[in-house]
Amino acid sequence: MSQLFPGAVVEPVELADAKGMVCIRTAGASDVENLSVYFTALSTTSRNKRFSGARSDPGVIAAECIARSIDLDNFTLLAELREDGQGRIIGEALYAYDARARHGEFAISIADAFQRKGLGLQMMTAMETRALDLGHEMIAAETARTNAEMRGLAKKAGFNDTGLGDWQSVHLAKRLSR
Repeated sequence: MSQLFPGAVVEPVELADAKGMVCIRTAGASDVENLSVYFTALSTTSRNKRFSGARSDPGVIAAECIARSIDLDNFTLLAELREDGQGRIIGEALYAYDARARHGEFAISIADAFQRKGLGLQMMTAMETRALDLGHEMIAAETARTNAEMRGLAKKAGFNDTGLGDWQSVHLAKRLSR
């Protein structure tokens, strides 16, 4: 998409308060170490919300995210802040298609310093576009009832509560269309 940012899935953007451009791109095998650093740098609260509980193995998690991306119907998107020629991961979204259920599922996280700046919505839009390009028609996610940030982001992105959650979780879904 961009000669300046090879692999970008949407045009790079400038975020408020960021001193550089943000590129949303597909993750590759060479990103495992930087993704591990990113997961480690998340606050305990953000890490717990992303992984639905405490996880202390960011290297393993990063490798799993990248390994799942090998299949055509699965991918990991990274938001990378480019400053002075260097890239730093500031967000990620994991998407996996469930052929039996006929919908994609996702998980997303944004670095604490970049939350509430529109990056989460941009990443979700990029993920939806990629899913549509793969021919997928529905996306779903599950989050804790206490995760007001994710529920708010999903609502902004057009997701609806399906009512399939339980007393601890909310199940969100969205039919995709161009």
